[in-house]
Amino acid sequence: MDLPVPEIEELLTELINEYNHSARGLQIQKLAGGYKMATKPAYAPYLEKLCRPRVNPLSRPALETLAIIAYRQPVTRAEIESIRGVKVDHLLANLLERNLIQEVGRKETPGRPILYGTTSEFLAYLGLSSLKELPPLENT
Repeated sequence: MDLPVPEIEELLTELINEYNHSARGLQIQKLAGGYKMATKPAYAPYLEKLCRPRVNPLSRPALETLAIIAYRQPVTRAEIESIRGVKVDHLLANLLERNLIQEVGRKETPGRPILYGTTSEFLAYLGLSSLKELPPLENT
């Protein structure tokens, strides 16, 4: 945009205030290191009737695997399987397909296993701006 970053941030703040504090049906949210224009929650029932979104939620095993990756990233398949006690090949394929995780490199050990980490889609799925917003793990 050939504008200084502070000027862009000021313009974004103006737009956010204009949309979020008006009678418009839209709002702008800061999400996953970027911005998202979305419908205001008050209008959700009307849109649900129009769109009838088909929600395909993650299974409990997929959520457990995703949580391990989120808190331990970068992590290998073998490390995840060691924690869960079961094979996770299918779960990893599902999470990769949904773009909730990604390959982030290879571990410098024999066999050079793939390392997995979360994506910005993961942050958006949970409504987070960054991984720092994840709740702390309980000491067990």
